Amino acid sequence: MAHETFQVGDLTAVIGDNEGYDSHRPGYNGVHRLTHKSEPTPLFVPAYAGLNLEHIMDGDQELRDATSGGKVFYEPRNSPMQFKKLSEVEAELYQPPTPTFFLESWTRFRLVPPHYLDFTFRCRPTQHVFRRNFLGLFWASYINAPEDKSMYFRGNGLWQQLCTPQHNVGSTVTHWNNRLELTFAPNSPDALYKNLSPLRFEDPFFYGLFGKMMFVVMFDRTEGIRFTHSPSGGGVNGEKGTTNPAWDFQFIVPLGNPDRPGEDYILKEYGFRARAIYCERLSRADVLKEFQQWRASLV
Repeated sequence: MAHETFQVGDLTAVIGDNEGYDSHRPGYNGVHRLTHKSEPTPLFVPAYAGLNLEHIMDGDQELRDATSGGKVFYEPRNSPMQFKKLSEVEAELYQPPTPTFFLESWTRFRLVPPHYLDFTFRCRPTQHVFRRNFLGLFWASYINAPEDKSMYFRGNGLWQQLCTPQHNVGSTVTHWNNRLELTFAPNSPDALYKNLSPLRFEDPFFYGLFGKMMFVVMFDRTEGIRFTHSPSGGGVNGEKGTTNPAWDFQFIVPLGNPDRPGEDYILKEYGFRARAIYCERLSRADVLKEFQQWRASLV
């Protein structure tokens, strides 16, 4: 089976690979559907997904492909992926080395009562194919026509709000201490991860609002983490007369000089841990407390 339904605490989640079924379109992996006992409307656009591994990036090969079918641009969508139910609360997605980037990866989802979804990602490059100064990964969560499309986070000692005016404009927020400037193929087409916002984040978490609910995504590190927003990445909801925003994130691994493969990244593992919260709205003080308590529990 390519997907499974999990019910833990207040949450019901359908987790699966990138195969299509019923109204769920092929190419979208991760959390296909997420609901809360207080809100039966699914958080994610039903045809798509959330916490969906969307891109593997090196700033070159995927961009050159983006205007000619996009099989490299969307390599995680198009490459075989294996779903495995590990227990009544946990599942794993395994993707063997992909055809272009030869990246092997493991993604685990674990539901924790009452309203938590823990997320662990590991990957391993198996060949010297990354052409520029980084290995990048990009996850998308397509939100189901919320009235407020914004992502909120802390930066410069204050709560910040990111709601970009259109796709590919000021899309990506880096940590305030980020020193890595990504390089891209000359004359390559635009992409969300090529466009930086002037905003910067301090603590590695963000949240968005969905009616009376709140969706929070927290990370175990700042290194390599970037937040990304699109006001329309999930298409259009004709019934509500609005667009579906994408609340996205990236994980960037610097590779140094790709012309010196002796600085070897092959067969090394890279990854991070994250926790998503889907619950009725919390105060900002309580969101910060949730983040601090979770981070402390990881030590």
